[in-house]
Amino acid sequence: MSETTNKGFTPRIFSGIQPSGGLTLGNYLGALKRFAALQGDQAETIYCIVDLHAITVWQEPAILKARIREAAAAFMASGVDPAQSILFNQSQVSAHAELAWLFNTVARVGWMYRMTQFKDKAGKNSENASLGLLAYPALMAADILAYQATAVPVGEDQKQHLELTRDIAAKFNHDYGVNHFPITEPLIEGVATRVMSLRDGSKKMSKSDPSDASRINLTDDADTIAQKIRKARTDADPLPGSTDGLKDRPEARNLVNIYAALSDQTPDQVLARFEGQGFGAFKPALAEVAVEALSPITKRMSEYMNDPAEIDRILGDGSMRAAAVATPILEQTKDIMGLLRSR
Repeated sequence: MSETTNKGFTPRIFSGIQPSGGLTLGNYLGALKRFAALQGDQAETIYCIVDLHAITVWQEPAILKARIREAAAAFMASGVDPAQSILFNQSQVSAHAELAWLFNTVARVGWMYRMTQFKDKAGKNSENASLGLLAYPALMAADILAYQATAVPVGEDQKQHLELTRDIAAKFNHDYGVNHFPITEPLIEGVATRVMSLRDGSKKMSKSDPSDASRINLTDDADTIAQKIRKARTDADPLPGSTDGLKDRPEARNLVNIYAALSDQTPDQVLARFEGQGFGAFKPALAEVAVEALSPITKRMSEYMNDPAEIDRILGDGSMRAAAVATPILEQTKDIMGLLRSR
């Protein structure tokens, strides 16, 4: 992270996941595993279930509540410790929504229309999309800057989102002549930060894919995980000795990256072991590694989900701790903008 730009700010990492249900191996390797690893790394870690973002498109209320708890269970089952990190759901900390409105007056309409997520979700019928879907980047910036977060772990495909947060912070600081918000830095690391579909190596692994065989769900049992890996799309060529040989082989590259990330190796280390071997040998080895890594997570998630009252208690405690950080920053922001506070 930039020591010059963000000098004077407390080192603080923030990230969040939408409670849209059906978290996958991609969510684990691209986010949850990294979140757990960042704990205690000389920075405060704040992790959020962004339920206000989820409602930019219609959500069935009872299902949404269950998915918020499921996301919390996934965080904890993946190693995020609520005693080490702040873990909470966004809607319980009002500073997010308040700061988002303030940022609505800083951000420009053109910035919002350029965001690819709005284009993707609104489609051709954009005039019937919710205003929240268009304005969500201001809320996303508020999520991060309510804690003056100095770094956000992101995948390559999420850099545009953080760039807009940086633009809002820079414009606010410039407009008011202050150094109130940091220019948050991206943390992009790891060999499988972007996990691809098991059926098409050119597409990201997604819970919205119609084919369940395209992804490994964090709730899949060991037999299902092994079966999906056995049926994963590959090619007929043997594995090369280095990653240079995977450039035009997206499915092979994806499986090697998954193996590397799950076993805490580099892709070249994996290829050194399997060089010259076909997928008949590689897939069973990958299945073994995946089951070993994911089965304990599935078990812990199930245990958490069997005690929803405890999940609610943890999220409530996390929300109070989050508010204790965000509220003073929000109040300072109002003072800078000239808003009267008399209570």
